[in-house]
Amino acid sequence: MRKLTLLLLPLLFFGCTSQQINQTLNTVLNGGLTSEDIAKGLKEALQQGAERGANELSVEGGYFNDLAYRILLPEEVKKVTDRLQGVPGFANLEEVIIKKINQGAEDAAKTAGPIFLQAIRQMTIQDALGILKGDRNAATSYLQRTTYDALYNEFNPVIATSLDKFDAQTVWADAARVYNNFPLTRQPVNTNLADHVTQRALEGLFTKVALEEENIRQNIGARTSELLRRVFALQDA
Repeated sequence: MRKLTLLLLPLLFFGCTSQQINQTLNTVLNGGLTSEDIAKGLKEALQQGAERGANELSVEGGYFNDLAYRILLPEEVKKVTDRLQGVPGFANLEEVIIKKINQGAEDAAKTAGPIFLQAIRQMTIQDALGILKGDRNAATSYLQRTTYDALYNEFNPVIATSLDKFDAQTVWADAARVYNNFPLTRQPVNTNLADHVTQRALEGLFTKVALEEENIRQNIGARTSELLRRVFALQDA
């Protein structure tokens, strides 16, 4: 039937403009969907995955309670906490800081939604077609490429503020000061805790979004609208 339709197209195009021809071809070749429909469907899928991923990480325990996303200390910080184990007041230092930095990341994740939404709105038809034909994480890769810098710039000060809210940077500063005052300390530690937490927080965020994208691509039940079902049926085919 598809071949027969393609053979009859030249007769249907008689007297049509080039724009009308292109629109008709797009509709026929894409199973009744125009390129605009496909772009709209991909934007809907990306928004659904991005919002769900960000929301899941922004709740209390979103990072900390899931070992796959829990943010751990950088090696330089861990070196300090290990050495301070026997110092009064610092026995549980590593546990305390890890809890606090994850609370900071959860607090900052609430700001991701508007940044994601702006990037999704700017997606072109060409971007959408490339995503549909791309790898299983093509939409997430697009989002990471177009939002990472903006997210970092937004997350970093928010995380710094969040870390202060939960006293993480104060705890770390106290620990670093004690460590640096040790007689045998050769090189003082000056770790940018907010930068580390920001990078790990974004890494977890995009991992979560990628899982949501994969779910929509592979699980028909995750396609929550008629447009999503029709668009991703093209991928299935």
